[in-house]
Amino acid sequence: MEFLVRVDGADVYDLPDDEATALIEKERERGRELMEDGIIQDFWRIPGKPVNIGIWSASDVDALEEALTSLPVWSYADIDVTPLASHPMTE
Repeated sequence: MEFLVRVDGADVYDLPDDEATALIEKERERGRELMEDGIIQDFWRIPGKPVNIGIWSASDVDALEEALTSLPVWSYADIDVTPLASHPMTE
């Protein structure tokens, strides 16, 4: 299954600078792992905002939940998930 995932990490920047910096570095490391594992398929930043949008792939919603909750910013982020279906024009 594929999902459109929007992660708003604005609350991370409310942390003290050193904590925010460390958390962001851990998040990048985990993101790279999820990309290597094929869970994050593609990934974009929203200019001017601490927000990213990505196409995530998981076998089911439970697997997606497991991946999302593994993010170091999980407790600081506002995450929206939209399940995706194929479009007849792409088949």
